[in-house]
Amino acid sequence: MLTPEEKKFLQENGYVNLGVLLSDSELELVNARMEALKEIEGENAGQELVASKYIRHPKEEGADRLADLVNKGEVFDVFYTHPKVLAGVASVLGAAFKLSSLNYRAAKPGMGHQKLHVDWGNSVVNNNYKVCNSIWLLDEFTQENGSTRIVPKSHKFNLLPDQALEDPFAEHPDEIRITGPAGSVFIFNSHVWHGGTTNHTQADRRSIHSYFCTREQPQQINQAQYITKKTAQRIGKKGRYILDV
Repeated sequence: MLTPEEKKFLQENGYVNLGVLLSDSELELVNARMEALKEIEGENAGQELVASKYIRHPKEEGADRLADLVNKGEVFDVFYTHPKVLAGVASVLGAAFKLSSLNYRAAKPGMGHQKLHVDWGNSVVNNNYKVCNSIWLLDEFTQENGSTRIVPKSHKFNLLPDQALEDPFAEHPDEIRITGPAGSVFIFNSHVWHGGTTNHTQADRRSIHSYFCTREQPQQINQAQYITKKTAQRIGKKGRYILDV
């Protein structure tokens, strides 16, 4: 569960730091699996994103992407079943939500800058939020290595960045950076203005995003289409409910 302070901060600011939820040994296993998947999939990495009609930018220059992690190893189960993360998502979306996609993104050196954007096509009113994201830091996020920027409280603006800003790529005077040690997890309301920044280091800046939507919305990755028998058996009834399979 979230503490009352965490819940209030998330509701007011549109994001919250849940602290370190992955141990060093878990991080080592996850990062090793990511490297193996990149080697296995090669040029086909992230092909599930390309196949989805619900992802606007499936391939991003300057960033490595991997998708459908739900079916690519038991090591990824925690990313969409951790009780604290689910409590954070419920605080934004209510109890009726499901996983939309589970993806990996790594900002390459010298790359990774994005315009401020939201993950929903329209502004919302009356706190009727449709999407919520969690970002799992596989590396330390710093001011220099392409950490995510967020404009606190912008989920309440009822305007999209493209509507309100002359240049959504420019630095916003109120933006903050998501920074913290590897293993940390941040929840953010996906209607908050956010975007990647340039990685000014010589190493990839790696993260996993577990992205959730309300149950009436289509998933970015159709989990029922991709689910394997092995995964369905392993994750049990609760996991299958979260995937809506």
